[in-house]
Amino acid sequence: MHLLRGFPFLFFFLSLLALSQQMGAAEIHLSSSSFSAALETLQEQIGYDFQRVYLLRRAMTHPSYSLENCRALSILGLSAVEASAALRLLLNDTDSSAETVSRRIAEVSGVNACAAAGARLGLEKIVRVSPGTNSSSPAVLCAAIRAIFGAVAVDAGNIDSAGNVFWNVHGGSAATAM
Repeated sequence: MHLLRGFPFLFFFLSLLALSQQMGAAEIHLSSSSFSAALETLQEQIGYDFQRVYLLRRAMTHPSYSLENCRALSILGLSAVEASAALRLLLNDTDSSAETVSRRIAEVSGVNACAAAGARLGLEKIVRVSPGTNSSSPAVLCAAIRAIFGAVAVDAGNIDSAGNVFWNVHGGSAATAM
């Protein structure tokens, strides 16, 4: 008889637990849905439709949020931006000095410049970070936008596509790049 007295409480507790898990799943679904919508909008903004959207998801995932994050894509994206900037400069002026090429690369790929480009795209509202991480910080925004270019390169299977998206984001002009 003593066991039966605790049964209603146990039943109530288990019902409450099940309900809270269902509510949590609904919240996760809603946030996942809004994240997916933000990724769709971002693809429109950058002028590139991903065949493998999971690459863009990873690009918009900061290391503080998950072990599956943007780090490797960010490294690739930085290289793509640097190569594209150097190529564009040398196509316009093959007599450019090494110092000029290096300076231009630094201008378009520096943390502050790429953070400003990330802010123009509103990446601080999209990139997933842990609760203690500031999504508006220059380092976070810069890693995110570089990772977008890296994700484009992997999705397309070439660096040129990443360079094209980079210039598309910046209106195609070397003067306005990052």
